[in-house]
Amino acid sequence: MEMVLMAAGGCSAIDVVSILQKGRHDVTNCEVKLTSERREEAPRLFTHINLHFIVTGKALKDAAVSRAVDLSAEKYCSVALMLEKAVNITHSYEVIEA
Repeated sequence: MEMVLMAAGGCSAIDVVSILQKGRHDVTNCEVKLTSERREEAPRLFTHINLHFIVTGKALKDAAVSRAVDLSAEKYCSVALMLEKAVNITHSYEVIEA
């Protein structure tokens, strides 16, 4: 099950960085912290997944990171889009100045 989380995190992180770079934003690092909850009974499916992005860069605008995270969640990340049919997925982020 951890591999499913890693796939969602990796796919979303690539999207977020790509979107920001295409917008000419200077991204130096992007980390995704994944948290989840699972059912107690078998099968122990995920009931909730949160992807928390920590994006580091020079002069990154909060609005740009928010937009990139939203676009990844709503349009580009095929893993998260597939999972959200069965799991509640949330996204959060923080911006760190490099």
